[in-house]
Amino acid sequence: MIRKGFMLFVVLLFSVFITTACGSDEKEEKDDTANAEKSKEEVVKKDEDNKAKEPKNTKEASFSELISYMEKTTEGTADVLYENKEPQTHDMEGVTFTLNSYTLVELNDFHRDYNIPFDDQTNGGVIIAHYSVKNDTDKDVHYMPSLYMTYTGAEKDINNYQELLPKDQQLPILLSPDNDYLLEAGEEVSGYYTYPFGEDRLNDVLEVGSVEVEIPLPQTDKDDFSTSFGEEKTFSFPLDAENQKKAAQEASEGFYEDKVTAENMGDKEMLESEEGIGESKDIDKARVTLDGYQITNFVPNEEEAPRFQAEELVLLTVKFTIDNGYDEDISKSSISSTLHLNDGKQWTLNEGILLPYKNDDVISANDSSDLLQVFLLDKEQYEKIWKDKAFELEIGPMRNIDGKDISKGAEAEFKLK
Repeated sequence: MIRKGFMLFVVLLFSVFITTACGSDEKEEKDDTANAEKSKEEVVKKDEDNKAKEPKNTKEASFSELISYMEKTTEGTADVLYENKEPQTHDMEGVTFTLNSYTLVELNDFHRDYNIPFDDQTNGGVIIAHYSVKNDTDKDVHYMPSLYMTYTGAEKDINNYQELLPKDQQLPILLSPDNDYLLEAGEEVSGYYTYPFGEDRLNDVLEVGSVEVEIPLPQTDKDDFSTSFGEEKTFSFPLDAENQKKAAQEASEGFYEDKVTAENMGDKEMLESEEGIGESKDIDKARVTLDGYQITNFVPNEEEAPRFQAEELVLLTVKFTIDNGYDEDISKSSISSTLHLNDGKQWTLNEGILLPYKNDDVISANDSSDLLQVFLLDKEQYEKIWKDKAFELEIGPMRNIDGKDISKGAEAEFKLK
């Protein structure tokens, strides 16, 4: 009886051992499974993070590859008329936009399916531009690449035509509503833009000699244009060697970017200038600093000549810096100024049509910005009467975006020469 009880005890002890061992094995197996799943999740997360940090376009095509693609797609024949590899760069408070290079291509005898953006013609031309935008700030921004092209005498702007190039090479695809136009801190995105011209328009463009593109501003909030920052800028695209030489000469002379310069309205020649004046005066809560002025001889081109009363004129372009001490924006286009000439016996108002500002261009509240004022002068009177006499300029008042005087009629006077 004792022996039988002992055997039963041994059997029970062995069963407990087996159960414990199995439980331990099951626990180890569950732990191994959990660790494997965790490792897998970490790998997936790491891959997603790396994917997010990859450039939006990993391999850029060359102009020759893009032209070949365009020929094959449209069933047309392309010839390069001009190519420019001299970059133009514009910094907007840490966000840098660059025109790296561009080429003008004549495209002929292409399929009729593509004729609408070519003004319903099957011969024409295309400008292919290579752009880059880089965010050197420490915060994410949003950049909408709406890079419309225009030229002197154009009745409409020219925009990108997506059917001519591979989608993954185009800047408006790489920065688009699909990714909220997001440009992360430290990120750079490069891509191409195409501008199509019908045959008749191509001839007009070649006769003018250059086209222009206004560079859009970055935004901190993609849905709020009032969060834009930086100064606006227009890039000029000379379309032959002669116009490129002219553009380089103008750049070396450092003409102020009034509308005459920005839109290539004619030829300027520097007559007199002064830089670094640095005289400041207050207009209520705004501080106005006179930076400098340029007096230039101006000959309008053929397209612009009908807008002026003489074939040759004199321009006075004055540059200020405005420190806005108000808690609301100051409208750039609403600031007026008066130039007094001939010892105060004559006067003229600034020419708003020669300013590069739109109605929504502002000097933000508690911020500062450049301001240009332009005066159109009769050349004969300048040479005979005004040239050797003092110029006195009266600027103000400051107005908000609705045109309301916020400086209570206050103005400031500056002696230029």
